[in-house]
Amino acid sequence: MHPRNVWQAISRPGFLLSAWPWRSVGYLLSGAVAGPVVLVGIGTLAVAGGALTAVLVGLPLLVMLALSGVVVARTERRRLRLVDADPVPDPHREPTATGLRAWLTTRLKEQATWRELGYTLLYAVLLWPVDALAVTVALLVPVSMAAVPLLMATVGDGREAKVLKQWTVTTWPTAFGVAVLGLLLLAAGLYVLGVVAGARAGLTRLLIASRDRELDARVVELSRSRVRLVDAFEAERRRIERDLHDGAQQRLVALTMALGLARLDAPAGPLAEQLAKAHDEAGRALAELRELIQGIHPKVLADYGLTAAVADAADRSVVPVDVDLSVPGRLDQAVEAAAYFVVCEALANVAKHSGAGRAEVRGGHARGRLLLEVR
Repeated sequence: MHPRNVWQAISRPGFLLSAWPWRSVGYLLSGAVAGPVVLVGIGTLAVAGGALTAVLVGLPLLVMLALSGVVVARTERRRLRLVDADPVPDPHREPTATGLRAWLTTRLKEQATWRELGYTLLYAVLLWPVDALAVTVALLVPVSMAAVPLLMATVGDGREAKVLKQWTVTTWPTAFGVAVLGLLLLAAGLYVLGVVAGARAGLTRLLIASRDRELDARVVELSRSRVRLVDAFEAERRRIERDLHDGAQQRLVALTMALGLARLDAPAGPLAEQLAKAHDEAGRALAELRELIQGIHPKVLADYGLTAAVADAADRSVVPVDVDLSVPGRLDQAVEAAAYFVVCEALANVAKHSGAGRAEVRGGHARGRLLLEVR
């Protein structure tokens, strides 16, 4: 399984041989290149908008300045894919109406817009210089040291070469020693760039990602997982009910009939008494099995729906039950099963604990909701 972000990749032994170091370099280098452009852009909008506000021409420029964070944040979410495979959701809502006015109104009222503007200002003033410094120190310095023998052979005519423009190398052993040191520093620098890129990406995600959207996405996923579990549970219950109904119950019915016929044919005496006991026991076992099947998943619910199943449960209740349930058509199987067992449990509690002489089940389906009341 491949790592999903640079933090996971750093902890693995093959980091230097993977694409993650160069993805980190690409992320930081692109940030260092785009930073001055962002700085010049928002600086121009701020100065021109402030200077021209008196003649109203500057107001659109100030609106563009406020919305510049939306553009920068969208670009940053795409750049994050270099070092973080987990997508960053767009925090902005869809406008309720069409047109530029509705879009502007929606964006200017959103907290995410101003949070992205704050990130843009931080990026233009502080973050891109950090990106540039990290790439320079961790990448360019080791590369320039590793290139000393090449520089000595070309520019220095084999006699000398400058190392970082600070000191002069005049012998080949020293030049190769500096190159080896540069390669070692380059390996360490790639790890440093990975750490910086991971921290930089984490900060960016924290500032421009919508925590509410991420939470909503997790809630949706949890809801879907719960639905999948409920569906699987209901499917298993139906399978067990079908196996018991078509298998064990049919065999018990056949056994009961066989014992009944044998009882009729047997002469009076001990054998007839034993057959009578066996026949009664088989009848009680069959009744208990039917109750068990009814409790697992009643066949009437699967065949005829919730209304018929609730009416059947009311008929079997110890306390007389009036049913006024109107459900148009069939509902989702999981909904029907949940509603049926809620009614059964409620009626059982009525019989055991309430002391009531009568009960009532009523309800219906309206606006996508199933309403049930047990009194």
